[in-house]
Amino acid sequence: MMARALAALLLLPTAAWSQQDSIPQSLTGQPGDATRGRAIVANRTVGLCLLCHSGPIPEERFQGNLAPSLAGAGSRSTQGQLRLRLVDAARLNPDTIMPPYYRVDGLTRVAKNFQGKTILTAPQIEDVVAYLATLKD
Repeated sequence: MMARALAALLLLPTAAWSQQDSIPQSLTGQPGDATRGRAIVANRTVGLCLLCHSGPIPEERFQGNLAPSLAGAGSRSTQGQLRLRLVDAARLNPDTIMPPYYRVDGLTRVAKNFQGKTILTAPQIEDVVAYLATLKD
């Protein structure tokens, strides 16, 4: 049921998204785990978040500065807004360089072994949302 609801939401025309800045419901129907989410954000082979973002993960060196800091993300955005940015940030900003972590359609230059696969799974998205929501100013 959740997958169908998400699919319907993602298929809305871009104009409809101008009125929706979030995906309010969990992709899995369950809350994520912030500890697992932090591990995904810090992992340079899974999420690659720190390639562009910096964050309150002091043990990770060489954090990015191309995108906003993740510090305070939970104060700036709701969980639904964080979820949409992870699923497909281009729905909010067509010029973003952030990859769509949970979209497979309409992509270009995708290696064959990654075609039809999302970067993160629905549970991983929820884990990252849970972690980012803990980052308050």
